[in-house]
Amino acid sequence: MASLGTLRRALSHRNARIFFGASLTAWTGLWMHRIAVSWLAWELTESAFWVGVVAFCDLAPAVIFSPLAGAVADRADRLRMTMLSQAAIGLNAAVIALLVASGSMTIGVLLVLEVAGGIAASFAQPARQSLMPGLVPRADLPAAVALNSLTFNVARFIGPALAAPLIAVAGVWPAVAVNALAYAVATATTPMLRVEESQRRGHAATASLFGEMVDGVRYAARHPGLGPILAFSAVGAVLLRGVQEILPPYVERIFGLGPGALAGLTAAFGVGALCAGLVVAARGKLAGTTRLAVLGVGALGVATAGFAATGSFAIGLVCAVLMGAAGSVHGISVQTLAQSASDPSMRGRVLSLWGLITRACPALGALLLGGAGEVFGLRWPTLVAVALSLLVVAWGLARLPRMAAALEAPPAGR
Repeated sequence: MASLGTLRRALSHRNARIFFGASLTAWTGLWMHRIAVSWLAWELTESAFWVGVVAFCDLAPAVIFSPLAGAVADRADRLRMTMLSQAAIGLNAAVIALLVASGSMTIGVLLVLEVAGGIAASFAQPARQSLMPGLVPRADLPAAVALNSLTFNVARFIGPALAAPLIAVAGVWPAVAVNALAYAVATATTPMLRVEESQRRGHAATASLFGEMVDGVRYAARHPGLGPILAFSAVGAVLLRGVQEILPPYVERIFGLGPGALAGLTAAFGVGALCAGLVVAARGKLAGTTRLAVLGVGALGVATAGFAATGSFAIGLVCAVLMGAAGSVHGISVQTLAQSASDPSMRGRVLSLWGLITRACPALGALLLGGAGEVFGLRWPTLVAVALSLLVVAWGLARLPRMAAALEAPPAGR
């Protein structure tokens, strides 16, 4: 009940209702798109490696463009940047849908278009996240951050549930077309937000955009809390998140099933993430959040080991729920810490680094796992990655007191 009250308070604000309504619409389309494109790549190639490459092409542009996008978000109009980047994502999805519907799609063209979509998403993420403190009062910011993750994971449940029967009946292209329509709706509603000018821009533009980008990286790296927690998250994402990016090979090779099972697993991730997110939102406090961020990766590693080791789809579904829950606890915790501990003038750049981690690191993990899966099978490379992730968790626990002291203390001047 505490969690529902916290979320209701965040949603009592007009801006939040518009923002999260648009987010739910767009992200539902996004998850339909991901299921459809992942299955399309598997149909075109029947290769775990190429499915991993497609995921890599969607997520990896964050390596180059997220730091740049963060610097832009700190000097540009964040509302306008959000609207333009969402429009670009929708247009890209419309092109993919048209090519698939016309029978003109090839794996090479798909890779190029996924790169283009990934670039647009790299700009959308820091712009949207940087707007959040302007949507609700500061007291409601932790609830808004939790609600942002919950919205993403509700969409993660709804999207696959809609995509699976649609793909089975009509094929891939209608699911991708829905994503184009969803982002068109999100783009059209963005101008309805009423955000103070001070929250729409981080600071006045300086002479060098590249210099600001470098300053953001240096700021995060030198921060006694942000640097270690972001590095911890990056390594954990490379080792563990790739599994969720290349699900089709697991579905067919380990469980011997088809697109319905793929949608079921993706929805299970969303259910776990939603339930865990409600629990995190119910806390309503910053103290202890760093510990949750570290332990979340440990729990994700254990659940991933169970997922890879079993041949039972029922057990796999349970593990998927636990994986979604653990990933949600970690993600909400790190994002809350980043929002709270960052200097306002650096917020866009810090959140762009978080966006880089959540997009590029799973992409690299998917590529490595897909390549290893072609040689050794999927099970053993996954279990090796889990073992390495537990070593990373041990490092995080050793650094926990110092990280928590830097991340959970109220920033000076607030």
